[in-house]
Amino acid sequence: MRLYQAFSASFARTLAAAAGAFLFASGIALSAFGQTVPAPTPTARGLQAPALPPSPVADGTPISMDEAVKMALENNLGIQQERLNPQIQTLGIARANGAFAPELFSTLNRGSSTAPPQTFLEQGGAATVTNTNFRTQAGVQQVLPFAGSSYAVSFDGFRSVSNAPRVSFSPQLGSNLNAQFVQPLLRNFKIDSLRQQVLLAHTQQSIAEIQLQRRVTQTSRNVRAFYYNLVGAIAGLEVAQQSLELSRESLRNNQTRVEVGTMAPIDIVAAQAEVASNEENVIIQEAAIQSAQDLLRTVVMNPQQPGFWTAKFRPTDQPVLASQVIDVDAAIKNALANRTDLLEFKRQMETTDINLKFAQNQRLPGIDLTARYGVTGVGGTQFDYRNTGPNGEILDVPERTIGAVRSFSDVLRDVFGNDFKTWSFAVNVSYPLGTSQADAAVAQGKLQKQQQQTGLADLEMQVATAVREAGRQVNTNLKRVEATRKARELAEKRLEAEQKRFTVGLSTTFELFQAQRDLARARQSELNATIDYNRSLVDFEAVQTAPIAGR
Repeated sequence: MRLYQAFSASFARTLAAAAGAFLFASGIALSAFGQTVPAPTPTARGLQAPALPPSPVADGTPISMDEAVKMALENNLGIQQERLNPQIQTLGIARANGAFAPELFSTLNRGSSTAPPQTFLEQGGAATVTNTNFRTQAGVQQVLPFAGSSYAVSFDGFRSVSNAPRVSFSPQLGSNLNAQFVQPLLRNFKIDSLRQQVLLAHTQQSIAEIQLQRRVTQTSRNVRAFYYNLVGAIAGLEVAQQSLELSRESLRNNQTRVEVGTMAPIDIVAAQAEVASNEENVIIQEAAIQSAQDLLRTVVMNPQQPGFWTAKFRPTDQPVLASQVIDVDAAIKNALANRTDLLEFKRQMETTDINLKFAQNQRLPGIDLTARYGVTGVGGTQFDYRNTGPNGEILDVPERTIGAVRSFSDVLRDVFGNDFKTWSFAVNVSYPLGTSQADAAVAQGKLQKQQQQTGLADLEMQVATAVREAGRQVNTNLKRVEATRKARELAEKRLEAEQKRFTVGLSTTFELFQAQRDLARARQSELNATIDYNRSLVDFEAVQTAPIAGR
């Protein structure tokens, strides 16, 4: 029995050695235990991975980076919201200018009054004095958009009837044409509250346009960043799948070796653990693709579009290594001239200047020149009063007779004939005693301006720092690409060498798996560095126009 067992063991070793020699001579790699090891795949000699079945997570509508940016500019809710602000501020300007539009006005009045006689002239007449009147007025008035001037022109007509004695006309017809012009000479001459609001409205519109530009820049930057995130997640899944296939192949080979008796069953546990670990990595990378899809979807699509949450994209642009010369000093100069946050801050400083200018003007004495001119006309049924009778006797009560009758056309003839005119010039002066609201507003405005000047210097320092950091990231990531490329090449050579050592029994399964994991990490690191380099270029360009921010 022992002889048989010894013979069997010797026969098995001889058979295994012969098979190993045959396989080695034929060029097939062997492990230390006689197991066939897969030859180095193309992935061990280059960056491009072998073609693998596409993951369902990576499927989707083909889209380039420029197409994604275009979709975002059309569909992004944030941009749609921001586009309304300039329109709103344009209406705000129209609203402020509306204060200078001519205004028509009119009044219509009808009234009646009764009263007992109150003067000796009314004694002996009617027991009750009754007056009825009807008056209508129309005109135009306007505040002019320069020098604080204003004018008003009105035309009215009236008719009144009275039974009081000694009235000249009953019914009486009348009309007036009046004009008034007011011109401030100091306060409200260069600026007033209405022109202040117009200037502020223009500033707000400029701020709204700057904010829209910033949102467009930030959204475009975010689209490119999320696009690269999706590219990296898909590539990460491919690397994870490659590692999984390598570990599964090693597991199959080890299982074959266990079946032929050249490996102990306990040694297969390491290969099974490696497969499980790589399966976990695949699951993680698939989840990363879903997260990247969500981020890209939210910036390039409108949630109201059908199939929003089920839409998937497949990037057609891949990150490339195109080295660019970075001129940080020129970038800082460009950012200080064009950064939207700096431009917005300067517009806010203009708002403070406008308010300060208005407050300083309100400290001046109020000297207003007012000019008035008016013409009038009177008509109706005119009465004549005689104190003597036909024979020259003196009458106790004057006798009233109807004299001339003048129609309303006669009244208008008086008005437009400029027969009865009235004019006047007046100068109104006012000046507050003690500290006024304008004094406090001026002091407050000066402090705000001083504060904003300090804030502008601080913001410019932040902008310069951000641009320098963005330029530093570009150079750093370029060096990372070069370093990770060397690391990946060395990892490929190490895996190839480890496979040869494993073939001749100079390495273990653990060391082979470690070499495979190191190669997978090196590939992922090189890919991440390339993506980070391209993202840093996008950030370096965007940071010169707008601050880098989230969605």
